[in-house]
Amino acid sequence: MSVQLTADGVIQLLDNCPSEDAETLLQHLSAQPEASVDWRLCDQAHAAVVQVLMAAGAELRGPPRGAFLREMVEPAMKAR
Repeated sequence: MSVQLTADGVIQLLDNCPSEDAETLLQHLSAQPEASVDWRLCDQAHAAVVQVLMAAGAELRGPPRGAFLREMVEPAMKAR
């Protein structure tokens, strides 16, 4: 599983996050709306995962490891 909840309440996105991870991410964010999301070890994220991040407005700890996420997605997240 590439979406994990740490002991200190941070949601981590690891490696490649497929579309199936969007549901898990949404569940974690719904249960803990104040949680931050650490995507520093994320290489790729399906658009569904990115949409959950954008809709939730969670604090992101980054930058993400993947070039596309870092160069294209992260600036869009900061602009919201």
